[in-house]
Amino acid sequence: MSPLILHLETSTKICSVALSQDGILLAHNDQTGDGYIHGEALTLMIEALLQNTHKTLPDLQAISFSSGPGSYTGLRIGLSTAKGLCYALSIPLIAIPTHQILFQMAIKSSSEGTQNTIALLDARRTEVYMEVFDTQGKSIQDLQCALLEQTDISSFLPALVVGDSNLKAQNYWTSNELIWRNEVLSARFQVQIAFQKFQAQQFEDLAYCSPIYLKGANGALL
Repeated sequence: MSPLILHLETSTKICSVALSQDGILLAHNDQTGDGYIHGEALTLMIEALLQNTHKTLPDLQAISFSSGPGSYTGLRIGLSTAKGLCYALSIPLIAIPTHQILFQMAIKSSSEGTQNTIALLDARRTEVYMEVFDTQGKSIQDLQCALLEQTDISSFLPALVVGDSNLKAQNYWTSNELIWRNEVLSARFQVQIAFQKFQAQQFEDLAYCSPIYLKGANGALL
């Protein structure tokens, strides 16, 4: 089987969709606006992506989504869309933690192979959702909500920093052993992980699957 997988990324202001077959990217589309456009744009982007690749919804064998943390509203829209399609098509759902996707971005955009990866997503004010990976993708600091001004990263240097909080982090982290990557989060970076999970049949229970929030809609830690 050469699985055709639809990938959804809604954890930040970027609304992104991608399509892959047998672990190979076929096409993707990334859009953003002044606010969160996911509610209006996501289903239209999926429809256009399938039309442009001459595929249809019944051709899909699975759907992957970025499971968070990130935007509370964005994550809910992404998951509800993915669940609805999976229910309707009777296909499995694949959840990929957003920071694992950020690590894939880091290794695909960097020629250096000797540094750790610090993956950051905005959590408002001076807070970030932070996880640190070694060169093989093993988590060496667990996912957490961290205050930039109170976070010591010296033990992780040299490191590549990736995510949507680089400008904010640069106000607090000034080491010359940091490499900053500013590429935007995209569903196309889900392809390899989703393919591996499909092969291993690592699927979610549609009834109980929920995003990784860390913080609630009101900003309180969960």
